[in-house]
Amino acid sequence: MQNKGAIRLFAILLALVCLYQLTFTYFTRKVESDATKHALAVAGPAATPEDILRYEHQYLDSILHEPVYNFFGLRKYSYLDCKEREINFGLDLKGGMNLTLEVKVADVLRALSNYSQDENFIKALALAEEKEKNSTKDFVTLFGEAFTEVAPNGSLAAIFNSAELRDKGLTYSSNNDEVLKVIRSEANSAIDNAFNIIRTRIDRFGVVQPNIQRLQKDGQVLVELPGVTEPERVRNLLKGSASLEFWETYDNQEIFEYLIQADNVIARIEYNKAVQTGTIKDTTVAEEEAVADQIVEEELALLSELESDSTDIAAEEGVTSLFSLLRPTGMATGPVVGIASGRNRDKIDEWLASDQVKSVLPRDLKLMWGVKAIPANELAQYYGVENTRESYYHLIAIRATGHDGRPPLEGDAITTAKERVSQRGSYEIEMSMNAEGAKTWARLTKANIGKSIAIVLDGFVYSYPTVQTEIRGGQSSITGNFTPEEAKDLATILNSGKMPAPARIIEDNVVGPSLGKEAVQSGLVSFIWAFVGVLLYMIFYYGFKAGAIVDVALMVNVFLLMGVLASFNAVLTMPGIAGIVLTLGMAVDANVLIYERIREELRSGKALKASIHDGYKNAFSAILDSNLTTFLTGLILFFFGTGPIKGFATTLMIGIATSFFSAVYITRLIYEWLMKKESFNVEFATGLTRNLFTKVNINFMQNRKIYFALSAIVLLVCVGSLATRGLKQGIDFTGGRTYVVRFEQEVDASKIYESMADAFAGANVEVKTYGSANQIRIATNYMVLDTEESGDKAVEEALYAGIKPFLPEGTASDEFSDKYLMSSQKIGPTVATDMRSKAGWAVALSMLGMFLYIMLRFRNWELSLGAVIGLMHDTLLIFGVFSLFYSVMPFAMEMDQSFIAAILTVIGYSINDNVVVYDRIREYRELYPKRKISEVFNTAMNSTIGRTVNTSLSTMVVLIVIFIFGSETIRGFVFAMTIGVVVGVYSTLCIASPISYLLLRRKAGGDVEISKVSTKLVG
Repeated sequence: MQNKGAIRLFAILLALVCLYQLTFTYFTRKVESDATKHALAVAGPAATPEDILRYEHQYLDSILHEPVYNFFGLRKYSYLDCKEREINFGLDLKGGMNLTLEVKVADVLRALSNYSQDENFIKALALAEEKEKNSTKDFVTLFGEAFTEVAPNGSLAAIFNSAELRDKGLTYSSNNDEVLKVIRSEANSAIDNAFNIIRTRIDRFGVVQPNIQRLQKDGQVLVELPGVTEPERVRNLLKGSASLEFWETYDNQEIFEYLIQADNVIARIEYNKAVQTGTIKDTTVAEEEAVADQIVEEELALLSELESDSTDIAAEEGVTSLFSLLRPTGMATGPVVGIASGRNRDKIDEWLASDQVKSVLPRDLKLMWGVKAIPANELAQYYGVENTRESYYHLIAIRATGHDGRPPLEGDAITTAKERVSQRGSYEIEMSMNAEGAKTWARLTKANIGKSIAIVLDGFVYSYPTVQTEIRGGQSSITGNFTPEEAKDLATILNSGKMPAPARIIEDNVVGPSLGKEAVQSGLVSFIWAFVGVLLYMIFYYGFKAGAIVDVALMVNVFLLMGVLASFNAVLTMPGIAGIVLTLGMAVDANVLIYERIREELRSGKALKASIHDGYKNAFSAILDSNLTTFLTGLILFFFGTGPIKGFATTLMIGIATSFFSAVYITRLIYEWLMKKESFNVEFATGLTRNLFTKVNINFMQNRKIYFALSAIVLLVCVGSLATRGLKQGIDFTGGRTYVVRFEQEVDASKIYESMADAFAGANVEVKTYGSANQIRIATNYMVLDTEESGDKAVEEALYAGIKPFLPEGTASDEFSDKYLMSSQKIGPTVATDMRSKAGWAVALSMLGMFLYIMLRFRNWELSLGAVIGLMHDTLLIFGVFSLFYSVMPFAMEMDQSFIAAILTVIGYSINDNVVVYDRIREYRELYPKRKISEVFNTAMNSTIGRTVNTSLSTMVVLIVIFIFGSETIRGFVFAMTIGVVVGVYSTLCIASPISYLLLRRKAGGDVEISKVSTKLVG
């Protein structure tokens, strides 16, 4: 074995890295376990689950930045650090919310046209919106096509003629293509603004490990929020339009005395609470006042020593007050009145919102938080806070001068804002306003020279520049020590108020925490049983020693796989667990190829050590080819899948890489170590399996007509079913909504169907038992085209009305949503169109990829075509089986993303078989050049029967275990995979190879010696 030392070193380093990455998950789980124990102890036996969850969150928040993992004294990691590096659980395992939001570009175009009432413009917009439902093109392109249809000679420049667009270079003589280019750029800016606003809102929501990303489809944003338990709050938070405002500010010196009074009031309130709860013993009112006054005096005296932790003051006195959580800025100038850590902001807001505190503060005072954390260097230099892991934020004093409490200027006054480099070389923001805004801005800046004006979005201050002079004409420059990124962000924020482009929720998937917990349990059980099954099968077939070595490699494979997943910060979903378990079954293939090859070498009379050496050497090309083709399938899934399917693809690709390394190199290192011993001896079989499949002699080429006839009959039945019954399409491809509802007792799905059919009148409704008899799944396309909030509420009301007769009497709608509704999913028609398109491309590209790979690897198009025809045979047969049985099986057999993932995985699995056979044909051509084409094909195929049966059986063991113990959500996927494994073996031996044989025979002019075939079968 060459480079043995380098491989051993790499294996050790990789193992250490994986172990290091997995320790973060260990410490995270340990802390969360401690949080649960703490919550149970504090809440008491009578506590509700909500109480326990609240105490858990409080405990975790309190130690969020505390060190919980000391890595050999080299670095300390806080709980937040560990949480960010742990293996993430997806929504189906952890519970939570998955949303796809879309900025309605049609609204942006209306705004850009100054809400033109041009008849052709209105017709073109309506036509474009209709086209969008069945197209994957961006909306601006569709609008351009629609306008050409409606008004072939019409001019867009006459519609989009605002001063703002003229600044972008448009004139009345601009052609339609030039106009479309500019409005596409403006639409993209609006989408950027919306994305940044959504991201900021999610950051403020406090979700750990959110996933926010722009999708390829214009205007769409994916938001994944694991662990969220308040979906309605999230929806309300994300759907609202951005509110950009300009406010006048107070100077800190004007407010400081009021804050002292507020601190005094809060100290008394908290003291009284402490007395009532028994934390502090009550004496006399005079003593109470003395204690409160003493606290205020001590806190004011400590303003010059801000480096000390202010919470210690409260701890020592047993009382909490404003200045124990808010570090005031003393007598500093400017609108900043104090700073506080992120975890204390909610408590401070609660205090400041109380009537007692409001009574001592000016009526026109609003206190708002800065949106960004204070940089560490500024925190240390100006506030004396050093060596802290916590994030601190400014509290800014806003002055509401208007009689109605509204800001003097709002974001719709801004026409453009862009970052630029000033003459001094620093970054600044250039801002322009419309005529009305310019007048207000001039009046506002004149009245506030030397003071700050706060730029506020969604109630948070993004910047508070100081006014240097009165600004007329609406042209302003905002200067400061901006980095390029900060300047761009502020320009984006300023632009966010100029277009009414609120985000709509077009896909909504909610999984309750209890359903997620059950998915984790079922996934873990399926993984353990599948793993044990494969380990035992290897020992049964290859004997204890040889089987144990494979088992060690499989355990190393799982360890490396989990470590790499943690390193990549991958999200583990239920399909992802299925991918791991499936990878485990397919990982056996490499070991089987090696062991079967070693057995062949031993039967040819070679010595044990030589057989092991040659077995690894000769099996390598087949292992490499089969792994690369499956990896290609995973890559296609990764690019075209979303959510759980992308998780499946990730684990599949990583699993292929780790299984290749563990099978080819880890086992080889073990054998190299064992072969140094004089007593080394290992048998690669048991008494039952020693000569199994060694005398198989099937004439596949001669029997090809039988196979073709059998396949033709089955495929005709499948095609007939597809033509008459079709496939049952899931909401992934049709749009619609699904709900999983769990009752306290067993229910009759047929009776619920009757009730739901009345509730969802005029729509398609399906009600099926989902797992246990007290749980059902409801799918409907009721109001599928209505994506507005009113439509969502109407569907929810109809759902509750249909389910209400089966709930305990008196169950309110809110209680139904919280207690009985386990999960919900909504997919809009545009998302469904995208998914259908992606599914078609994924299957087509997968077929093309396999054809090209085999043609390049074996330099023979006949083999490629035979393989692709075999793959088409497998795909059509699986489609047919799903068409035939979707109405009779007790689990969902829908055409959805999971089904497409199964098809692509079957394609990858089936091509494995083809590659192994083709690799052996290539080898036998060199060994037996005088044999006929048919003889070489038959010999090669018979010699791989042992490998085929072993790999298929081990994979079947895995699939059966997943089917039995896995969650209901993946049963359809596993069923498709099971069919695919069986059909894939059949198609390789009975369809793909015979077709390749016929093509080669035709090319050679008959069944001649294989050496006379003009195209070489070499790689």
